[in-house]
Parts: sequence; C-alpha cells; structure tokens
Amino acid sequence: MPVPVRPIARFILQACLVLALPWSGGAVAADAAPAPAARSLVAQHQAIAARLASSTFGRPVVLDSLELPEGLKGDVYAVVDHPLHTMEEALRTPARWCELLLLHLNNRRCQVTEEQGRALLTLSVVGRYDKPVDSAFLLPFVYRMTSATPDYMAVQMSAEAGPFGTSNYHVMLEAIPVDAGRTFLHFSYAYDHNLMARLATQAYLATFGRDKVGFTVLGTLPGGEPDWIRGTRGLVERNAMRYFLAVDAYLSAFDAPAAQQVDDRLQAWFSAVEKYPRQLHEIERATYLDLKREDRLRDGLR
Repeated sequence: MPVPVRPIARFILQACLVLALPWSGGAVAADAAPAPAARSLVAQHQAIAARLASSTFGRPVVLDSLELPEGLKGDVYAVVDHPLHTMEEALRTPARWCELLLLHLNNRRCQVTEEQGRALLTLSVVGRYDKPVDSAFLLPFVYRMTSATPDYMAVQMSAEAGPFGTSNYHVMLEAIPVDAGRTFLHFSYAYDHNLMARLATQAYLATFGRDKVGFTVLGTLPGGEPDWIRGTRGLVERNAMRYFLAVDAYLSAFDAPAAQQVDDRLQAWFSAVEKYPRQLHEIERATYLDLKREDRLRDGLR
C-alpha cells in the first residue's frame, strides 16, 4: 500500500518541532550539581566564546546540527540576559513548561499529569496552525529536573516513541551563571527515525518544504546571497531556534505583572521569530495572537 506521505510528513515535522523544549513537573534533585557536568559546560562556554562573540544572529547564539545514521540532533548555545536563579525559578514546574511550549504556533494544548510517580507533559500538536485541535496528535514526555543549584541547573526529558516511526527522544536544557545578570545555556535534543519516517520527511522537504532553509551558511550563491543549509539539518535548525526563542520569551515576561505576562510573552516570541523571516516566518502577528487567545479561552486559561 502506498505511504500517504503528505499527512505523515506534516506529522513528522511537528513531532520534530515538539522536541525542542518539552519539559515540566518532576522532582528536583536534592544533591549538589554533578561537578563534571558543570565543569563540562564551563569548558564549552570557553571553547565557543569566539563564535558567540561573532554570531550572525545579532546576539550571542551558536546553533549546531548533526544528521546521524539513526536520527537527528540539534544544539543551541546562548548567553541570555537572565540570572540563573530566575531561570531555575521560572522553569521548575510542569505548568510553566506548558505555558512556554504553547508559544509555538502548532502547539494547541498542553496538559500535565502524573503517572507512576513521573511527571508527564502531553502536547496536542496540529499539522498546520489552522487545523482544529481535534485533529492534533498527542505527544507525551517524561520530565525530570536533575539539578537546581546556584551554579548549575539541568532538565531532561525523554520519550520512547513518537508518531510514524520516530523514537528514542532525548531532550536536555542545562545552564550556568556567567555573572549576576546573565546565564549561559545549552539546549539539546535528539531522536531516532526509521525508514518510514525518513521517507516521509524527505517527501515533505521535496514538496511543501522545498523552499525552507536553516541557519548554517554553506557558501555564497552566484547572486551574492547566502547559501543556507536545507534538508533535514535545516529542519532541525529551525525547530531548535523556535524553541530557544520560546525559552527566552518566557523568561523575559516572567517578572511582569501577572495580568500581562501571557500577552507579553506572545508578543516577545513573535517579534523574536520575525527577526529571521527567511527561516521562521509563517503567519502574520494578528493571526498568531488571535489563534493563541482563542486556544486559551477554549481551555479556560487566563
């Protein structure tokens, strides 16, 4: 039987997008941060200092992607203007992670539950932003905050399986203080995919996603424009950047009065995304804001 590549491709795309930051709930480790992990992140910060200083993103951000035989991996390293203690406070509960993840255009609902002592975060993800939430597929992730100390925080999330041949999801956010007001963070995710998933993704990239590009510049085109990376690595890079910007937008609105936090972070995320229109533009601001406000009203959220 022929594989229906168009709907499957869209689902695969959104499964990839969802990876980029699904965490919430879970117990915080009582022990001090593992010294090797903290030292490793300090060393990484020092190793990429020059790349952060000369970043083409207009801010200290480095984005790497890797295509592996069994799947894909994306990493974002960045210095953000938020203290580590603020980041730890803002990102330590399941409900707050749901709020963060709902900034993404295609994430239409987020629910937190507990199963066998584990915190589960379940996202409802649609194949296109204008599709009804009833058409969404569900993606449940197990969350753990593995460290929360003054010098190092780390969050991990895992999922054994996703839709249409994706599996073995591994997601991590870790951070260390740079100074009193800034934090160096590393966001990483990886997943495996089988032959069906690879074929569906390639079908999407050859048709509906053929004009999509990532952020890595491979060279210069004859007209002088950058030759942006395409294909699956371009897909990973777009996903990683959208979710890094969601983290930053959520943190930027965390100290605002409660009544305006939702609108502040929606506005902040959309403004950040629109700084990279070649890679990330999808819809207009008014459409995005209306959609997100309608979702919140439907689910009884403030």
